[in-house]
Amino acid sequence: MTLLDSKTDPVPANSAGASACDSAPNLVGSIRKANNSIRAGGFAGMRDHSRRWFDFIWLIYTVFFFIEPVQRNSGPYWLQFAAVYALFLVLYTGVIYANSRRMAYLFLAGMGALGLVYYPVNTSSSGMIIYVIAFAPFITDSIKVSILIFALSSMSLMAEGLLLQINPWTWGFPAFFGLLVGAGNLIAAQRMRANQKLMLAREEIEHLAKVAERERIARDLHDVLGHTLSVVVLKSELAGKILHQNPERAQKEMAEVEQIARTALAEVREAIRGYRAEGIAAELDRARATLDAAGVSLDCSSKPPKLLPAQETVLSLILREAITNIVRHAHATRCRISLEQNAGGTTLLVEDDGKGGIRNEGSGLRGMRERVEALNGRLQILSENGTRLTIDVPA
Repeated sequence: MTLLDSKTDPVPANSAGASACDSAPNLVGSIRKANNSIRAGGFAGMRDHSRRWFDFIWLIYTVFFFIEPVQRNSGPYWLQFAAVYALFLVLYTGVIYANSRRMAYLFLAGMGALGLVYYPVNTSSSGMIIYVIAFAPFITDSIKVSILIFALSSMSLMAEGLLLQINPWTWGFPAFFGLLVGAGNLIAAQRMRANQKLMLAREEIEHLAKVAERERIARDLHDVLGHTLSVVVLKSELAGKILHQNPERAQKEMAEVEQIARTALAEVREAIRGYRAEGIAAELDRARATLDAAGVSLDCSSKPPKLLPAQETVLSLILREAITNIVRHAHATRCRISLEQNAGGTTLLVEDDGKGGIRNEGSGLRGMRERVEALNGRLQILSENGTRLTIDVPA
């Protein structure tokens, strides 16, 4: 006999409060968080209310309660049995539909007391003790409490049988069989709770992955649009200044603005899809063109090394953000870019002779740091005489 050994419906995760500051989406951390959620949620009952009717199927084992009434074939005995059986059904239903652990314990204790009181009259009622033992693992989360209920129930039945000198078969077998059922249900209950934790952990991981994806898209859009709009502003201003003096040059600049806008649209689509078709070499060429349009000379003699796709994407976006910051805020005249690779990893250096004086990290610099740290790298910023960014990415 195994009560409630089927899987319960998964408990929905409560991840509404998760934020970007949550821990990384790893299985151990998420299971720990799921375990805390289950405990914080209090007593959830035996199973979802819509399926608790299924637990009444185990009443089929109460057929053994009818053996003695049938054998005695006594009207008063049948009336007494009917009253006891009706009370048992009330207690059984109370255990299943209890809305708190305390109420479940009370109904369970009542069932055990009823079984012990009625046992001398109807020895088959020792089966009520088996029901108590079978229910216990699904009511309490504690293995120790379950084992304590097993021991108290079995010992009480055996002690009563010994004291009243009742046939040992009527209390020895139920006590032994009850312990077997209790051990099986204890394993089933723990497995059920483990499945709930894994389900919650999976939902938590999915939620954190969605948060991380939203943050990635936000960073990518900031880097892509911030850089592109800066170039558009520069070229538009230049076209406006030379419109009357050099209409052909102004027309050329506006054509480039159109091309840049189209390129930005494609890059936004790529950012949402999560990849970049161009690499660090293309980003260096773009940086040269942007700095040239802003009147900043570029010193870059490094050849782009061979990088892993994730590293190349991160370094490309960081380089783009750094160039955008130089054009927007640095008021620099010169910029130096160095990209070196050795056995320990890759180092990207971006340095300008602008005003420097960075006091607080804005969203762009925070995005840089987050990207580098995601690769277990390091970002160093020196901003006294100009600004110097050093990004180290391990191999």
